[in-house]
Amino acid sequence: MQIDERQVGEVMILDLKGKVTLNEGDEVLKDKINSLLQQDKKKILLNLAEVPYIDSAGLGEIVRTYTTVSRQGGQLKLVNLTKRITDLLMITKLLTVFETFDVEQDALKSYT
Repeated sequence: MQIDERQVGEVMILDLKGKVTLNEGDEVLKDKINSLLQQDKKKILLNLAEVPYIDSAGLGEIVRTYTTVSRQGGQLKLVNLTKRITDLLMITKLLTVFETFDVEQDALKSYT
C-alpha cells in the first residue's frame, strides 16, 4: 500500500492506494499516523477512493488509528469509501463510529 500526503489548511489528507491488509498496509498506516501526531497534526482525513480491499487487520488498524487520534484530541474522518468498504463498515457497525463523507470538500468543512 502507498500513502500520498496532502495538506489543506489544518487538515492532513492521506490518499491511500492499494489494499489495507495484514503485513501490507496496516503498519504503513500506523507509522504514518504516528509521524503526523508527533508533528502535532491532529486533523486527519483518510481518502479511501483507491482502496479496493480492507481485511480484518486493516480494519483493526483503522479503528486503532481512530482511537489514537481521538485520545490525543484530534479528529480522524473517512472520505470516498467504495461500496465494498461502506458495506464492511455497515456489517461491523463501524459506520456509527466514523464520520464518513462522499465529497472531500464536505469532509474538509466538517473539521472544527
